[in-house]
Amino acid sequence: MKLGQDLLKIGTKNFKSRLLTGTGKYKNFEEMNESLKSSQCEIVTVAVRRVQSLEAGHIGLMQSINWKKFWMLPNTAGCSNAEEAIRVARLGRELAKLSGQEENNFIKLEVIPDKKYLLPDPLGTLEAAEQLIKEKFEVLPYINADPLLAKRLEELGCATVMPLGSAIGSAQGLLNQSNIQIIIENCNVPVIVDAGIGVPSHAAKAMEIGADAVLINSAIALAKEPPMMANAMNKAVQAGREAFMAGKLEERSVANPSSPSSGLISTPNIAIQ
Repeated sequence: MKLGQDLLKIGTKNFKSRLLTGTGKYKNFEEMNESLKSSQCEIVTVAVRRVQSLEAGHIGLMQSINWKKFWMLPNTAGCSNAEEAIRVARLGRELAKLSGQEENNFIKLEVIPDKKYLLPDPLGTLEAAEQLIKEKFEVLPYINADPLLAKRLEELGCATVMPLGSAIGSAQGLLNQSNIQIIIENCNVPVIVDAGIGVPSHAAKAMEIGADAVLINSAIALAKEPPMMANAMNKAVQAGREAFMAGKLEERSVANPSSPSSGLISTPNIAIQ
């Protein structure tokens, strides 16, 4: 497959970029927009509750982004139960329509009652996903790296599954790599690694093991130079994807010479003077 034909398909939409980015934690909207541009992302997630907030740094977020260039992924961050998440998801769909994306039914589903470790609630996520799918949402659920839960959500009709690499904002990378690999092996919908990615090598590793995409916010927004980090993450995602598509060399416990051992030129016995 040619690289230009390697598209990320979510629901009925196709995307060239496999890097999704967020809008939180930036110093200002100018830096955020520079980072979005540098990342070459196409999907940008927005916390519906943040957009509605009147706190400093929140007002004007929606207006600061050119929604003709980016596909909005509203998310239910801040919801601690299924009922809240369903209500906020509905608001998110209306938000997408107000931005001019009339056909946008995407929702990043987050149900997080745990305020310390920010771990998602599997039962609440299942409950909310089931209802939102009935309401014709394209549900992208944020979950623990639980292969059984991921498969159940796929069977419900979720457009993707989004297992965490490690805790949100922790920059610990893929602590759940073995489980993520099982999810990738078993799921027939895109697997997007979300949370825990701190440096480009983490992003590349996720793509190398077969993830379809990654979502990165904190590692970009909180870098000393966010646009530069966004560019680095974009390159890492591309490199990881190309490595996966190319087919990596399998690890071995012993050496394997890169030069063939057969057909070698024989050397004559030469006496040393």
